[in-house]
Amino acid sequence: MKITSLKQLPMESVSHNPAIKKQVMLRMGDLPHVTNFSQARFQSGQVAQAHTHADMHEVFFVEAGEGAIAIDGITHALTPGVCVAVAPYETHEVSNTGDEELVLTYFGLRA
Repeated sequence: MKITSLKQLPMESVSHNPAIKKQVMLRMGDLPHVTNFSQARFQSGQVAQAHTHADMHEVFFVEAGEGAIAIDGITHALTPGVCVAVAPYETHEVSNTGDEELVLTYFGLRA
């Protein structure tokens, strides 16, 4: 068993843009197949630049705010309650297009 609380976790930088902060609730090795389970906070205008993962699926859930995710060049709106799954090798870029903080809870699963 492992219990974590966002209130007690440190802020870390997101690898695709160090200005974007995240809190990691689970890391690789905590559960089989899970690479991470995290919550990221994008300030207005912040972008996690386009990238791919060869070794994992990534799932994003929008907690708050508004943004966009471009997957293989097609842009999709991110609004509260939206869930997006990205497959290995799909190029994806996440951006906060709104005026408020964009809060994403996300996890990765090894391919």
